[in-house]
Amino acid sequence: MASHLEIAKSTIRIEKEALEALGEALNGDFTKAVETLKSVKGRVIITGMGKSGHIAGKIAATMASTGTPAFFVHPAEASHGDLGMITSADAVLAISKSGESAELADLIEFTRRFSIPLISMTTGVENALARAADVALNLPDMPEACPIGQAPTTSTTLALVMGDALAMALLEDKGFTATDFGKFHPGGKLGARLLTVAELMHGKDELPLCYPDDKMADTILTMTEGRFGCVGVRSHKGDLIGIVTDGDLRRKMDASLLKRSAEEVMTSSPRTVTKDMLAAEALSLMTMKTPQITGLFVVEDGKPVGILHIHDLLRAGVA
Repeated sequence: MASHLEIAKSTIRIEKEALEALGEALNGDFTKAVETLKSVKGRVIITGMGKSGHIAGKIAATMASTGTPAFFVHPAEASHGDLGMITSADAVLAISKSGESAELADLIEFTRRFSIPLISMTTGVENALARAADVALNLPDMPEACPIGQAPTTSTTLALVMGDALAMALLEDKGFTATDFGKFHPGGKLGARLLTVAELMHGKDELPLCYPDDKMADTILTMTEGRFGCVGVRSHKGDLIGIVTDGDLRRKMDASLLKRSAEEVMTSSPRTVTKDMLAAEALSLMTMKTPQITGLFVVEDGKPVGILHIHDLLRAGVA
């Protein structure tokens, strides 16, 4: 008998070969499917029976979280009232390895009756579902990874990857960004990392600022009152031109420090962020470059409008 590791490696090899075949088999029908789904003014209804239904649910979730409104409708439930969930503004993506699932019949007929775009995803295109569809996506007829060749394994992997490919093509076409993604993922660590700087920063009324010709005695007082461990140096036109940090004080410490100007001590052209930048990107600016820093000024048109501290990122769960 084959060892567990041998079975695992065989399963992965079989499914990998099937995925390679899928990539080679993609053609213009995939583009037609993307264009059809992109033009939908309503939602993408994804359906399938049995294991195909589980895959359909995952594809619907992926599309919904990446800018394409979608949800799963169970084909059997559709025949008992859930067809009312589907409108003429929607499109249907139906998944079935054989394309002959009897439970899909009522749903297919409903799309044809009300001119609702229907995309099929089946193994081969010589089956009832593919023939009825406006666009037929063909999955390669590859062996299941199951040792007895029966349990849906390879076929469901192919359907899942095809669904992911559709979702990613739609994401790209719609210009969906990481910020958009964050709007749909507000919970947990992922949601925290997708917060924007604007959501965490301290505003103008809390900014520790001084002018280039201010003496360091006054500059240090401003830094202490601000409690951010730094003070921004702005020109008399209001542009941020430098920053004085605790590190700058240590490096320039001597008997004349308090009599020197902020301009003499400051670090010019400091790292800054914008309000729409992701908090995770701001964290990288703080920690991934040398020297590491604990605060960033937020600027608009060169002028400071806020400040973000590493403690703000820690409290939000970003760091």
